[in-house]
Amino acid sequence: MKSLANKRQGNQTTITEFILLGFGDFPELQTFLFLMFLVIYVTTVAGNLLIITLVVINKNLSSPMYFFLGNMSCLETCYTSTLLPRLLAGLLTRDRSISVSGCITQFYIFGSLLATECLLLSVMSYDRYLAICKPLHYASRMNGRSCLQLAACSWVSGFLAPLPSMLLMSQFTFCGPNELDHFFCDLNPIIKLSCSDTRQLEVTAFVLCSIFTLPPFLLTLASYACIIATILRIPSTTGRQKAFSTCSSHLIVVSVFYGTLVLVYLLSDSDALRDLNKIFSVFYGVLTPLINPLIYSLRNKEVKEALWKTLLQ
Repeated sequence: MKSLANKRQGNQTTITEFILLGFGDFPELQTFLFLMFLVIYVTTVAGNLLIITLVVINKNLSSPMYFFLGNMSCLETCYTSTLLPRLLAGLLTRDRSISVSGCITQFYIFGSLLATECLLLSVMSYDRYLAICKPLHYASRMNGRSCLQLAACSWVSGFLAPLPSMLLMSQFTFCGPNELDHFFCDLNPIIKLSCSDTRQLEVTAFVLCSIFTLPPFLLTLASYACIIATILRIPSTTGRQKAFSTCSSHLIVVSVFYGTLVLVYLLSDSDALRDLNKIFSVFYGVLTPLINPLIYSLRNKEVKEALWKTLLQ
């Protein structure tokens, strides 16, 4: 990206850094917020790294479901590490500045991981669909090669998804104000600070978001519709409970992730709802990576058994 320093547009000096306002409206809560987000960050990273370790070293967790769970935990570790360290630094030092290039980079990584998570959630729902609705075809369709291809496709596609938006954004001129009313560099707050024509970026971002969120969401929805219909046809109560227990954790994660995501991006960006928007952003950007390992470990018998076995060795 070309250097933005010392350029001018009209009578305004082009800015080279943003101020992430974050939760600066509550100065008396800065210490509390720092400690809270620090605990969340440490717990999230530790929990997800624990799941990755269990999946790698434990042979009982070698099925496709746990392979994708390991990928999800890796993604959540990267996800929370993209957002929280900068927020924690700002709360601790009161220095909430971030360079324009750093902000665009954070937006790109955040957008890539967001798209990858949508794709991985749909792959995991497809895995559960095959296991419950097509058990005779499961082994052949979800072999090692297929799992690797699905995971690789999710990661590569996810990191390609926001690339056009990032390239367009890198050509923008920002000439003030430089206060970004969020705790991380999201698309809409950045667009508001640009004095360039943003229409092409807005159209591009809308098309890409539609492609990388709507089809995976619909595939996830269709998979669980088939799963629930199949479970309801199982004659025994025990059989229904066993079948539902294999996908209930994933269903909870999907509901929390998409529920908060929809609320954030469909809510009006008016001043009255801006703080509410931040709160929902905390849910899908900070709390979802935290609850994933908790849900999968506390509700999954095999994960708990693998954990105890590892601890007792």
